[in-house]
Amino acid sequence: MPKTDYDEFAEAYSADNEVNLLNAHYERPAVLSLAGDVDGRRILDVGCGSGPLSAALRDKGAIVSGFDLSAATIELARRRLGEDADLTVADLAKPLPYDDAAFDDVVASLVLHYLQDWTEPLAELRRVLKPGGRLILSLNHPIAYTALNPDAEYFDVAEYSFDAEHAGRTVVYTLWHRPLQAMSDAFTAAGFRISVLSEPPIDPDTPRELLPQELKDLNHLPRFICFIFFVLEAC
Repeated sequence: MPKTDYDEFAEAYSADNEVNLLNAHYERPAVLSLAGDVDGRRILDVGCGSGPLSAALRDKGAIVSGFDLSAATIELARRRLGEDADLTVADLAKPLPYDDAAFDDVVASLVLHYLQDWTEPLAELRRVLKPGGRLILSLNHPIAYTALNPDAEYFDVAEYSFDAEHAGRTVVYTLWHRPLQAMSDAFTAAGFRISVLSEPPIDPDTPRELLPQELKDLNHLPRFICFIFFVLEAC
């Protein structure tokens, strides 16, 4: 299957990420809510992209470092966060350029599902966290796999692709599906304890015009199957 290369569409993705429903008004507010009070905490933003989450955490008082596999998105992040920001190009599938127990929290926003094997990546994230530190992460909801592939087997660990549009450009995403138990087993094996599992509603400040018609008609904050969120504690 084709691999997702953010260098090829970094500008389009970044522009869409700033304003769209799923990233700007669902996923990012949910991660920030789970992070809570981060004033003075050292946080690693894994797969930071062009830096919107890093910027939001920094605005809340966090001391933020970030990395991404895409050099193009890191350049965009530098424009946003400044040349002195602690940003680097690095691969989560390889050893990370950070000391042991360097961070109070790690945020991994829609990152792990690009990887077939979570063993070493989770071990590295556990290594750079202080004991009792938090790994706050979001992933494609496992039900999305069978929704997009009705003939697929939910309990498989399987690669799949789908198309999405960003700022008028069509992008092919290639991800790895895991059932919920496989996720939980991987977290436990890496030395984490699940403290929160969340399927939140959208942000209450979401502009109404971004909502599909069937969600506009609801008299409560909409929930829908898209992403799943975890807060893991480093044991």
